[in-house]
Amino acid sequence: MATTSPPFGPTAPALPTESWRDRLRVTRTGIYAVLFLLVGLWILVAAPRSFSGETVTTLTFGDGLPDVAVPTLAYAMAAGVLYLLGGIVALLPSREARRALTATKGKRERVAKTPLERLRNALLILGGIVIIPTVLIVAAAGQSTNVTVMLQVSLRLATPVALGALAGIWCERSGVVNIAVEGMMLTGACFGFVTATFLAPQFPDQALWIGVLAAILSGGVMSLLHAWLSITFKTDQIVSGTVINILAVGITSFIRREVLFSSEAGRGTLQAAPIPILSEIPVVGDVLFSGRPIFYSMFILLFATHIILFYTRWGLRTRAVGENPHAADTLGINVFRNRWTNVFIGGLIAGLAGAWFSLETTGSFDDSMTSGRGFIALAAMIFGKWTPFGAFAGAVLFGFSDALGQRFQFLGVPIPPQFLQMVPYIITIVVLAGLVGKATAPKADGIPYDKEGE
Repeated sequence: MATTSPPFGPTAPALPTESWRDRLRVTRTGIYAVLFLLVGLWILVAAPRSFSGETVTTLTFGDGLPDVAVPTLAYAMAAGVLYLLGGIVALLPSREARRALTATKGKRERVAKTPLERLRNALLILGGIVIIPTVLIVAAAGQSTNVTVMLQVSLRLATPVALGALAGIWCERSGVVNIAVEGMMLTGACFGFVTATFLAPQFPDQALWIGVLAAILSGGVMSLLHAWLSITFKTDQIVSGTVINILAVGITSFIRREVLFSSEAGRGTLQAAPIPILSEIPVVGDVLFSGRPIFYSMFILLFATHIILFYTRWGLRTRAVGENPHAADTLGINVFRNRWTNVFIGGLIAGLAGAWFSLETTGSFDDSMTSGRGFIALAAMIFGKWTPFGAFAGAVLFGFSDALGQRFQFLGVPIPPQFLQMVPYIITIVVLAGLVGKATAPKADGIPYDKEGE
């Protein structure tokens, strides 16, 4: 029996709607929604009990700029309403179907978002942005806080994390997992400081710079060990990185005990180098253009890494090796040489990150002074989905969380200092546990390459 079509064409199959129960499943949207609801309710209940209508938070910027007085209670209530609204909208069922567009990009199909979904995403993003000034304003209630200094400290503390993340990107984009960034940073901090200490009497003006060079090279040497084990001998790359981290802790502790304790250890650091004219720009000049050499090198390496990876032949070959080394080999790319080179470059950058601790910040060396920043750098790399600017954004997030803990202590917030020191690591766990979303590593990442025929 023949079937007839409706007079106005075939009826499209109904697309299933998304109920609030689906939203409560373990998804990013569900996590954000519940988190925003809890935060919003907590602020709306706690703020009136904690602050009076006359409480004011003063935000200062320096450089002769006017201060900004923010009514603490009014701002907190507005932020609470925003979080509550964002959580409610995120849980609403999506009544309008998402229709696929005819245009596609590779295997990824473009999907039109409904107005409700656009509103939901906008509220969630706005809530994520507002949380930073909200924490500052509430913590400094009745007091003043310098926003420029807060931004400056955040970027400064983000420097080793960003450099470590770039080191990880160079390695993992070529298919080599490098959890030894922590050990390479620690080795760079130790050998750079030892070199500068022993050369200071003979070369007082050049010792620190030679120490930075020694830190970079020592990180490169550790990376060659990692490449030798994981690329040439095809050792499990996680095991190789773990061994290097343990080795770095042992070597640096031995050198500190046997060498530094018996010598005159100086406390000189690389001095700030304000950039003429640019450093005089209000706020921006103090934050970006009044730093120290390794701080500037972070931005240079950030842009250089992005350009090389995505706009040069070497970067194209690196990404090809990280995704499909067998296909890259058939096109004439030397997979082993590419991986060796990229791991070595990553080690050099990690050594520079180590120099930040001992030669640019403290002027000393202590056991395990990197304090897990190498692992936080890998978290920033995953947060940024293996892209330089994304990793830098993750590093700034961790730097801000670290600076926030210091600011809380300065403001006298009644929180034990041990908990404030835990803030960067808590942020790391939260980000990796569910707020990153789908982060897909290069397909060949962590897989040793066996050349066909060997």
